[in-house]
Amino acid sequence: MAKIAVGGFQHETNTFAPFPATYDDFAQADGWPGLTRGGDMFDAVAGINLPIAGFVEAIRGAGHGVTPLLWCSAPPSARVTTDAFERITAMICADLANDGPFDAVYLDLHGAMVTDDYQDGEGEVLRRVRAVVGERVPVIASLDLHTNITEAMVARASALIAYRTYPHIDMAETGERAARLLVDMFARDRAPVAAFRKLPYLIPLTAQCTLYEPSKSLYARLGELDAGDVASLSFAPGFPPADILECGPAVTAYAWDAASAEHAADALYDEVMAREAGFKLDTYSVDQAVARALANTSDRPVVLADTQDNPGAGGNADTVWLLEALAAADAPDTVVAMMFDPATAEQAHEAGEGATIQPRLGAWSGLPGHTPFTRPMVVEALGDGAFTATGPMWLGSRMRLGRMALLRVADAPGRGVRVIVASRKLQAGDQAIFRHLGVEPAAQRTLALKSSVHFRADFEPLACEVLVVEAPGPNTADPAKLAYKNLRESVRLTPKA
Repeated sequence: MAKIAVGGFQHETNTFAPFPATYDDFAQADGWPGLTRGGDMFDAVAGINLPIAGFVEAIRGAGHGVTPLLWCSAPPSARVTTDAFERITAMICADLANDGPFDAVYLDLHGAMVTDDYQDGEGEVLRRVRAVVGERVPVIASLDLHTNITEAMVARASALIAYRTYPHIDMAETGERAARLLVDMFARDRAPVAAFRKLPYLIPLTAQCTLYEPSKSLYARLGELDAGDVASLSFAPGFPPADILECGPAVTAYAWDAASAEHAADALYDEVMAREAGFKLDTYSVDQAVARALANTSDRPVVLADTQDNPGAGGNADTVWLLEALAAADAPDTVVAMMFDPATAEQAHEAGEGATIQPRLGAWSGLPGHTPFTRPMVVEALGDGAFTATGPMWLGSRMRLGRMALLRVADAPGRGVRVIVASRKLQAGDQAIFRHLGVEPAAQRTLALKSSVHFRADFEPLACEVLVVEAPGPNTADPAKLAYKNLRESVRLTPKA
């Protein structure tokens, strides 16, 4: 029986976002557990669709022992502070040193972490882990589909295994795949050979969705190539709003011989290059989206994705441009979710259900030309933000969103426009968010969701139409509009038509 150290440290860094990720952001629970160290870590992640949960269950099922390090994540934001990065990596390395020696290390990483000091946060984490355990111990990591894989990450890990779905419904499955590969490495008593290719163009986030082409067929093809002597194959479309040298899509292949690794990497690289023109950015203006929603005659809702204020990619869930337009149009049976505004949530709780309040909702992050929503609002429902997610991506996650409120624009007819407000930041990707406050999503005419793609897993099946809306916000949908300073010059900011 092998002794395996297990931990996780996740952050997706939008270097163009306004606020950094502090240690407190990692310590606090939200849609995922807060920082948990030692034996409590296993209980914190158990039953949740997370890579570490899938890995632990699979590796224990294979008869091996696991020793906990820590697991933590913080909402996507600007750079991770030096304080947060140093404190968390120090804990990981101290536990590796004190509880070892180990036969292997598994890390649940994101792959797009940028810190105050390092463009490649995960590469630095892996360097420090290697400094503790040495070069011979297998170090295997699972990565988010939006990872910006670097040369250093490939060099320092024995294997890197990325998700294959966006929305990320296969996170726990990815951990299981990592466990199977590690078991195979134990059986062969060696690590696989790596082959690595960077793509020469950036892919907009909303164009990466694996429910549609070209990603749908690319990942199907990946599954076909991942066979025989190929131990693992990943295509990572990357996380575009990261101003670092190695930002962008990549292919990684691991095989039991160099020729197989190179062949698989070349084949998948060629497939992605051949489909470059398919990665199109398709968005609507606020006015276009609202007009289309108002014209809906279906008995199913239109979903408006407020992608540029997506808190799952560095937004702050505080912009009100789309809300203002929906309220001005007196859009019926409409719910906006979720606004991150602890002060307004607190105001609603103090006033109580049925009260009318005069909030200054949103617009607290200081975007140019942005002012709060100030129309009177009725407090329709209150919640404590503690509930369990039921959708495919967050399945089993014990949500801890703090005080929540359902507010209705007071001077709108009927049910009009309502807003879900939370005290902690999370994109609207799970229907349980609505039901926690007594709202049935399928009964609405319009759902305005602060999310880019993840909402599709739980909301698209009930929608008559989905429109990606380009309202202002820090998660710029089109990479060509970003002012990169560190990106290598050879990279195209938009796919060629």
